[in-house]
Amino acid sequence: MANMDKIQDKLDLLPAKPGCYMMKDKHGTIIYVGKAKKLNNRVRSYFRGVHDTKTTRLVQNIDDFETIVTDSEKESLILEINLIKKYTPKYNIMFMDDKSYPYIMLTKDKAPVLSVIRNPKRKDVYYFGPFPDAGAAHKTKDLLNKIYPLRKCKHMPNRACLYYHLGQCLAPCIHDIDPEIYQKMATEIRKFLNGDTKAVVDQLKNRMMEASEKMDYERAQEYHELILSIDHVASNQHVEFADKKDQDAFNYYYDKGYLCIQGFFIRGGKILDRALSVTPIYEEVEDAFVSFLMQYYQKNPYPQILYLPKDIQTDLSEVFPCKIIKPQRGEKLRLMEMVKENAKKSHIDKFELVKRKDENRNEALEELSNLLGKKISTIEIYDNSHISGAFNVSGMVVFKDGKPSKKDYRTYKLDTYVSDTDSMKEVIYRRYFRLLKEQGKTNDLLIVDGGLGQIHAAKEILDALDIDITLCGLVKDDKHRTASLMDSEGNILPVKKDQPLFFLLTQMQDEVHRFAITFHKKLRSKAQTKSILDEIPGLGSVRRKKLWNHYKSMKKMKAASVEELTELVPKQVAENVYRIIHEEKKDF
Repeated sequence: MANMDKIQDKLDLLPAKPGCYMMKDKHGTIIYVGKAKKLNNRVRSYFRGVHDTKTTRLVQNIDDFETIVTDSEKESLILEINLIKKYTPKYNIMFMDDKSYPYIMLTKDKAPVLSVIRNPKRKDVYYFGPFPDAGAAHKTKDLLNKIYPLRKCKHMPNRACLYYHLGQCLAPCIHDIDPEIYQKMATEIRKFLNGDTKAVVDQLKNRMMEASEKMDYERAQEYHELILSIDHVASNQHVEFADKKDQDAFNYYYDKGYLCIQGFFIRGGKILDRALSVTPIYEEVEDAFVSFLMQYYQKNPYPQILYLPKDIQTDLSEVFPCKIIKPQRGEKLRLMEMVKENAKKSHIDKFELVKRKDENRNEALEELSNLLGKKISTIEIYDNSHISGAFNVSGMVVFKDGKPSKKDYRTYKLDTYVSDTDSMKEVIYRRYFRLLKEQGKTNDLLIVDGGLGQIHAAKEILDALDIDITLCGLVKDDKHRTASLMDSEGNILPVKKDQPLFFLLTQMQDEVHRFAITFHKKLRSKAQTKSILDEIPGLGSVRRKKLWNHYKSMKKMKAASVEELTELVPKQVAENVYRIIHEEKKDF
């Protein structure tokens, strides 16, 4: 902590009103966002008394702070989450699942579609979930699509597709289907997804018996396997409640600076699934717990009832548009105790692994900081990829506090290839010229995936732009594996292969190589696919687009038969497509 005189002057001016505060480090970066009923008491507490180890780490990095006064605690809650979302401070608890949990969606169209989606926002559909296990969501959706001949395509085609010929679609694209047929299927699917599987199982058993009586044993076996699949899907729903409303129950367990948050999702009276988070925290337990919930429900629908532990004092009833209950006795208290016990068990099971990873990252960054003589927190690393100069690209990955920050990754299409060093010059110039133009903040360390030649290329550009940044290169051995770290003067920095820093460097090198080569392959595949389809007689832009939208990749298109291709294009064109793409020997 620095500049205590400036901090003390600002502390004296703090009001006794609700609001949010933002702690900053010496670079002006916001490292923590908090809320308070009374800003003066809460902010002063950081600079008085003794703190635990983790809070001390936060306080030691505070160089300045800002506050925003709000009219109510409700406003401060909402503002805090928006600030966390905007600045992603390193010391705040973060809801890590950027994509949120998947839901099964059943549309209310004339010909309904069943699919797995994330970020449910539409109001004109039915949602079922959440499913913390994405595999379970897809298995359930696939199972129901086998049982019910729903429409499978997102957009209505002009002709019947393969699913119609397989008996898995009624082909509303070419037939007028009685609305009551789809309505009956939709009703049964909703019952199934709400936990009532008996009607579907009874129906399948009847079909299985009818098939057996007709000696259609292959079809009878299919029905039998579907019944077993339903039993498997429903087997995890072993705890039942009389209340059939949508309910979420969250509880936590805290020990040794790490917080485990556990959530149970109850749908149709059954525990559908659960989610958990084990993470180190630098704030008060209640603040972290409430912040996690606020972030979670920004990305997921609210239940009808939300159960919270009775020791949470923050009033969320004004923020969450659902009924909030803190059980004191009975069945729901036992539910909360079960959630807490699961949180405790998860904490015990995962604590050592999470702690070890956290400690290894800290140790690696500390070792790197000592080697370079400055504190290292944010690292950018670059790698180029091309084939004989073609499809020349570069990838940039970013690590913050030893963890990949994927939202900061960037890809670059480079100019015509001249040399590896010229490619490095181009990507460094484009990156840092834009950073200067936008007045962005530079990182603590720039690493190029290469030796002295690549380092000199990057340094030439940085010097020309008058940017002072620590620069290193990752040197590989003759087997293209991470060997050592080289500074901008060409000196090899001592990195032992059994130390955390070596493993961090290896992880960064593997990640930037994966990222760059993936982008390179994507561009190459698109170009090759386009050139092949352009050669096919009778395949104009409309038909090419139709094929590509349906198959998504050349691999899937190659796997299609002429008959399947004929469902999308005329037979002669389908035969041309099949012949030419199978003559093509390139690897896609």
